[in-house]
Amino acid sequence: MLNTPFARILSLYLIVALLALTLPTQGWAMIVPAGQAETRSADLAKVQATLESSVVRQRLLDYGLTAEETTKRLGALSDQQIHQFAAHLDAVQAGGDVLSDVIVILLIVVIVIAILELTGHHVVIRH
Repeated sequence: MLNTPFARILSLYLIVALLALTLPTQGWAMIVPAGQAETRSADLAKVQATLESSVVRQRLLDYGLTAEETTKRLGALSDQQIHQFAAHLDAVQAGGDVLSDVIVILLIVVIVIAILELTGHHVVIRH
């Protein structure tokens, strides 16, 4: 099968693409203007506003953290940690994204069953 010109070109392309994907990407470092960077107080206010939510407060109490302990631990974080935490708060969804996980698992199961059926194996489900 690799004797055809198309197969040789395709395999060479796949090898080069695989090697190119494993190379590290170039990073760029630059100075962030002061007007664009959020200050620690703004980030801390955003985090504290989220922590004051009744659901989050109850969850922290379930873990054994009081409001005073939480505030004390927030004060111990560096500016970079506070900024990272505040930046990721918007991406957090209550309850997580369970639906997409279920869909992915179902797709994997369907693909595995299809491959087994195509290779001559039969999937039998018994109660």
